[in-house]
Amino acid sequence: MSHPCLRCGACCATFRVSFHWSEAQPHNPDGPAAELVMPLRRHELAMRGTEGSHPRCVGLRGSIGVDGHCGIYPNRPSVCREVEPSWEFGRHSAQCDKGRIRHGLKPLTPEDWAMQPVSLPGVDQVAVETAPLPEVDDLPPAYGFGAPSPEPGSPLA
Repeated sequence: MSHPCLRCGACCATFRVSFHWSEAQPHNPDGPAAELVMPLRRHELAMRGTEGSHPRCVGLRGSIGVDGHCGIYPNRPSVCREVEPSWEFGRHSAQCDKGRIRHGLKPLTPEDWAMQPVSLPGVDQVAVETAPLPEVDDLPPAYGFGAPSPEPGSPLA
């Protein structure tokens, strides 16, 4: 099972991608290439293809919902870096859901992240099952947070 973003690309074909000019090359060697951006406002650029009412970023590769993914991932602008896939980090993402729904895809759920392969160089892929976090009441007390103070005269006092 691959990362859901490598089978999606909906965010790349839903939103205008605008950002400060200093994020792009040649000003930032790690930013999007100059030929991939266009002027938007005085201090803003936009990724080509995202400026109209039917956006499709020039960096998008593949077909949405099949193998759609960012073709400039290491050089994507900050606004793209800020979009999180829903539930990957345990929280909902309205932007992710909006993009997926616009393109007829179901929003991601926590179950989409339950079994993710782990890839290490020279090691066969293995699936790692995520374990539920313990309830706060099940955790042992720790000094300084919900635990009694150490006894006077003890080494911890």
